[in-house]
Amino acid sequence: MEVILLQDVENLGEKGSLANVARGYARNYLIPRKLAEPATPGKITEFRRREEERKSRDARMAVQAEEFTATLNKTVLTLVAKAGEGDRLFGSVTAADIADAIKGARGFSIDKRKVLLEEPIKELGTFMVDVEVADGFVASVKTIVTAE
Repeated sequence: MEVILLQDVENLGEKGSLANVARGYARNYLIPRKLAEPATPGKITEFRRREEERKSRDARMAVQAEEFTATLNKTVLTLVAKAGEGDRLFGSVTAADIADAIKGARGFSIDKRKVLLEEPIKELGTFMVDVEVADGFVASVKTIVTAE
């Protein structure tokens, strides 16, 4: 019996895929637990249509992520902070500060968790900060921290 998986099922397949299983397994386990639904011709057609839409949406998102990555690679951020002796900052420049600076400079929002900063910047200078735009797309943003 063919079923369309509604969730990932171990040793069977991922959500949205077609699987050929025994009737009893489908009727007694997969369908009652809402893990799968029977694959009727209409549902298979709709499944393929949704799959095509998802692929085209993913392609558009990849092109957009590539553009954002190229834009961020060219971006130079200048952050101003209070500094003391020895070019040490009073406080630090965090991932949230960098995300806000990117929004101000380029106009698109980056989640602060996507700014790959191992630890906050605590001194003046120039730093290359990696920003994950999307899965597989990482941009390096040149960040200059200057004294106030």
